[in-house]
Amino acid sequence: MTRSFYHDVLIVGSGAAGMTLALQLAGTCEVALLSKAGLKTGSTWHAQGGIAAVVDPEDSLAAHAHDTMVAGAGLCHRDAVDFTVAGGPAAIAWLISQGVEFSRDPDSHQHHLTREGGHSHRRILHAADATGRAISGALADRVSADPRIAVFEDHLIVDLTTQADAGSRHLRCNGAYALDARTGDVCLFQARVVVLATGGASKVYLYTTNPDGASGDGIAVAWRRGCRVANMEFNQFHPTCLFHPSAKSFLISEALRGEGAQLQLPDGTRFMPAFHPDAELAPRDIVARAIDHEIKRLGADCVYLDIRHKPLAFIEEHFPTLRAQCLTFGIDIARQRIPVVPAAHYTCGGIVTDTRGRTDLKNLYAIGECAFTGLHGANRLASNSLLECVVFATAAAADIAHELQAIPRPSFTKPWDASRVTSSDEDVVISHNWDEVRRFMWDYVGIVRTRKRLERAQHRIQLLQREIHEYYSNYRVSRDLLELRNLAMVAELIIRSALLRKESRGLHFTLDHPEQSTIAKDSILVPMNFANQELIVNKGD
Repeated sequence: MTRSFYHDVLIVGSGAAGMTLALQLAGTCEVALLSKAGLKTGSTWHAQGGIAAVVDPEDSLAAHAHDTMVAGAGLCHRDAVDFTVAGGPAAIAWLISQGVEFSRDPDSHQHHLTREGGHSHRRILHAADATGRAISGALADRVSADPRIAVFEDHLIVDLTTQADAGSRHLRCNGAYALDARTGDVCLFQARVVVLATGGASKVYLYTTNPDGASGDGIAVAWRRGCRVANMEFNQFHPTCLFHPSAKSFLISEALRGEGAQLQLPDGTRFMPAFHPDAELAPRDIVARAIDHEIKRLGADCVYLDIRHKPLAFIEEHFPTLRAQCLTFGIDIARQRIPVVPAAHYTCGGIVTDTRGRTDLKNLYAIGECAFTGLHGANRLASNSLLECVVFATAAAADIAHELQAIPRPSFTKPWDASRVTSSDEDVVISHNWDEVRRFMWDYVGIVRTRKRLERAQHRIQLLQREIHEYYSNYRVSRDLLELRNLAMVAELIIRSALLRKESRGLHFTLDHPEQSTIAKDSILVPMNFANQELIVNKGD
C-alpha cells in the first residue's frame, strides 16, 4: 500500500535554498524536506569559491548590481538584481548566525574577501576553498537537529499533484509523488504549499562539474504541470574543470584566477589577454569560449592553470582542499600546472518566478538554481548563486508564512498506482539513452552552436522522448528512469530555447548569428496546458 504523508509545506531539495527555507519556516508550520540523497551531497556541498555580497565599506550595492548587469549581457531584470544585491548583507548575517564560519584575514581579523571574474571589487566571502561545504554542513546540522523539520532522505520527486482551486477555473498544487529509493515505493506527499529547490540541470551534458543529482527534476516536473520556463539556452560552462582520466566532475575554483593564477597553452604561452582586457578575470562565458577555441585550434586535450608563482604557504592557507584533492591525482599545484577543460556548471534559466519565488501554478514556489528570477540574464556573475539561494528562500519563507493560513488543506489525491506496470529486465535501455542524451548535448548544444547542430539534437531528442515515454508507461519507476525522463525533458527545453535565439549573447554563442541583437529579449517557453493555470507572474512577455 502506498504510504501517504501530510505537511503544511513540502520542500523538494536540500541545498542552500531548500534548507534555508526549511529553517526559516520551522516552528510556524509543519515542514517536510525531501532530499534526493543525503543532506550533504548536492551542488551546494561541492561549491568551492564563495558567496558574493557587499560587506566592504569601499564596495557598494550599486557596483555589485552593475557588475551583475554587465555579466548578464543585457538580459538581467533590474528589479531582481537590485532585490538580490540589497539582500546580500542580511543573507551573510543570517548564515553566520546559523554557524557558518567564513575565512578571516589573520592580521585585521576582518572577513577575507577574494575577487572573481566579472567583479570590480573584492566581495567574495569564502571558507578557505570549501565554502559550499561550510554552508551546507552548518545548515544540514541545524536541519538534522530540528525536530520540527521532517527530513526524508533518498526521496526523488516523480511528479507534482494538483486539484481544482475552489471558486476558480484554475488548478493549484497540492503535493507530489516521490520515489523512496531505498524501498522502490512511490509515496504521496500532500501539502498546502510545495516548493521546488531541486537545483540545476548540468548533468544533461557529458562533462560537468555538478554531482550526479543535477538532472533538472524541478524544471521538468513544473513544465509538465503547466509552468513556463525561460532562458534555458543559457548554460554556464565553468572554464576550469580538472582534466584527468580518474577525476570525476572536479571543479578548479575561479578563486585561483582571482588570486593570480594564469591560463596557459601546453607550451607555456599565456593566451587570455588576447581575448579580453580582464584576461583570466573576464566573465566565465568569455574564458570558456577562449579555452574551447584554443583546444580546438591546437588539437590539444586541455590547457593549463598555473599558480606556481605563489608561495607554498599562501597556497596551503587559501586552497588547502583543492591542493589535497589534486594531490590524490598526482598533481601538486604548488609545483605543477593544472590541466583544465571547460565543463557544464550552472543553469541560468529555469521555472519562471517572481521575487517571492511564486510560479505560474498556484501554491507552487521555486527557489535556487531551478528558478528563473531574472537575476542572471545571459550569464551568471560568479558567486551570485549561493546569494540567490539565501535571499530568495528568505523572501519565499516570508510570503508562505503570510499566505499559509488562507490556503485550505488539500483534498484527497489518488495514491500512486503501480498495478499495471512490471519490473524491467532491460535497464540497459536506460543507461544507453542516458549516455546518448549527454553525448549529443555536448557535441551539438555545447559551448559553440550552429542551427544544423541544434536541429540534429532536436531530431534525436524527439525520438528518445517517445522511447522513454513508452518505457516509463510500462515499467516500474527507478531513480535512473526518473532522472533520464527529466534529463530528456530538460534537453528538449534547452534545444527549443537555443533555436529561438537568433543572436549570440552571453552563454549562447552560435556561428550562424555571431552578433548580438540590439533587442534584448528573454526566451520564454509556454507549455500546451498553460491555459489551465493562473498567471501569477508575467516576466519578459
